Amino acid sequence: MSPVRQATYNPLIRKLEHYVPLSADDRRVLDELGETEEHYRANQDIVVEGQVPRSVFVLLSGLACRYRILRDGRRQIMTFLLPGDLCDLHMFLLRVMDHSIGTITDVTLAAIPTVSVLEMAVRHPRVSVALWWSSMQQEAILRERIVALGRRDAVGRVAYILCELVWRQQAIGLSNGSSVTLPLTQNELADTLGLTAVHINRVLQILRRDRLLTLEHRRLELLDIDKLADIAGFNKDYLHLGPAPPEIIRHLDRR
Repeated sequence: MSPVRQATYNPLIRKLEHYVPLSADDRRVLDELGETEEHYRANQDIVVEGQVPRSVFVLLSGLACRYRILRDGRRQIMTFLLPGDLCDLHMFLLRVMDHSIGTITDVTLAAIPTVSVLEMAVRHPRVSVALWWSSMQQEAILRERIVALGRRDAVGRVAYILCELVWRQQAIGLSNGSSVTLPLTQNELADTLGLTAVHINRVLQILRRDRLLTLEHRRLELLDIDKLADIAGFNKDYLHLGPAPPEIIRHLDRR
C-alpha cells in the first residue's frame, strides 16, 4: 500500500482491531499485504459469476457489492462491501465464482496473493483470528439479510439497511455520528431489499415525514437511529463489533 495510507489510515487494520489488538508486526504485515492497487470506475465488475477467482482482494476505498443476475435480468444485491472488507478471504478455494462482485462507486482494491494469505494465517495468529471474525461477521450480515427479506415489511427493510450501513461506517472511522455518505440510488436499494424503486421512494418519504432521517445530495443522516432500529426489530449485536472473548485474548497473549 502507498506510504501515505500506511502512515495514516488502513481500513483493514481499523476493522480487525475491533476484535483483537494487533502488534506492530501484525500491522506491518497487513500494510504490506496489497502489493498492487487496482482502480475501478463506478458500475464495473471486479469479478463475474462463473469466472475463476484470481486472488483475494481487500477494499481500500469506495463501495462495492456482491450480486447475482436472474435469467430475466433482475438483480439481487446480497451484501455491500465497505473499506476494510475482504472479497473474499476463501475465494481461492473456489473453482469458479458463484456470484459477481461489482462497484457502486469508484473503488480502490489491493490484490492479495493466495500464498500471502496462507503464510499470514500460520505466522500471525492474531491476524488469523481477526480474519476468522471478519468472515463470521459477513455470514451474520447475510443471515440478517435473510430475516429482513423474509419477515420484515418494507419500512422495516429500509430502516434495517440504513442502520446497518451507518453502524458499519462508524466501525471503520468513516463517520463519527449518524451522518454518512450514501451513494446508493433507489434502484440499488430496491435490488437489495426485494422492492421496487417506487416503493423505496414511498418508504423514504414516510421516514422523512416522521423526522427519522434526512437524505440530501447523497448524504444520509439518521435523526433517531434507535427508533429506526426498533422499527426494524433488531440491534447491532449481529455485527459482532465488540472485542474477542477474554479467553481468546489470553490464549493469543500466551503465544
